[in-house]
Amino acid sequence: MHFTAQGVIPLLPMRILLIKTSSLGDVIHNLPVVTDLRARFHDAAIDWVVEEGFADLVRLHPGVRRAIPVAMRRWRRSPLAAATWREMGVFRSVLQQENYDLVLDTQGLLKSALITRMARGRRCGYAAASAREPVAARFYDAAFEVPTDLHAVERNRRLAAQAAGYRLTPVADYGIAAPPAPTLETPGALLLTATSRDDKLWPEQDWVALGKALHQRGLACRLPAGSAVERERATRLAAAIPGATTLPPSSLTDLAAQLGAARIVIGVDTGLVHLAAALGTPTLALFRASDPALTGVLAGTSAINLGARGAPPDVSAVLAAAGPFL
Repeated sequence: MHFTAQGVIPLLPMRILLIKTSSLGDVIHNLPVVTDLRARFHDAAIDWVVEEGFADLVRLHPGVRRAIPVAMRRWRRSPLAAATWREMGVFRSVLQQENYDLVLDTQGLLKSALITRMARGRRCGYAAASAREPVAARFYDAAFEVPTDLHAVERNRRLAAQAAGYRLTPVADYGIAAPPAPTLETPGALLLTATSRDDKLWPEQDWVALGKALHQRGLACRLPAGSAVERERATRLAAAIPGATTLPPSSLTDLAAQLGAARIVIGVDTGLVHLAAALGTPTLALFRASDPALTGVLAGTSAINLGARGAPPDVSAVLAAAGPFL
């Protein structure tokens, strides 16, 4: 309550807009920001601009009032089409329906900064030295320095804490739970064999050897796949692993349910491995072309990064790490 000469005026909840549009892993890394903000501002109304394909993931967090879908990936394919311009106009109108107390761009790219500039409110983001694209800092009302050698989760959290003026708790909390999944007769290991870059892939013979070892330990291996190329690879691997199956094409929500129901998730550096870790499922992330210190799984003792750039883990190392969870 706020007291004035005219009487008592109720204060409105703080209104916050988060802008982190993509990719899947980046969106997951931003979930703890919602938890932090709600811990500091209990009644905050938090909206989030996110690529349309990831909107259902954002909605898994009970602290998000509204996911505002944007379709920049799709719009780039037809930038001059009348339908694209109509959709962009509708998006802008939706974005400007609210006057926010804080508009926070945790992506630090030109595209996200342009969205930030459309919104109404105090616009905050990374300083030029901290942003992935330094030009983005020109579009903010306030910009903050955050070390670039921190894990992405901690960078997001530190930026939000500086912009909103609160102290961080030591442990990141993603704040989401897996949707209900069908009860499985056999404990399952979900193998995430696909990723967006070929240099991040783990050798097929290693997946087969790992799958056979997991089968011997009583686990049924399940392999999700999206694109035709991923499905061909998953089908080939499943055929070589006793008792393994490929999962049908699934929505992100359905995949979250499968990840939450698994005994263990083992995967290459891809968004779904971060989702598994965020859900609290025992997760092993296999690295060979990127730095796990900056973008590895981060979820306490249930999430383990194996390998490094130029030094992928072998099958024995993966099985040793998986042992306590089997």
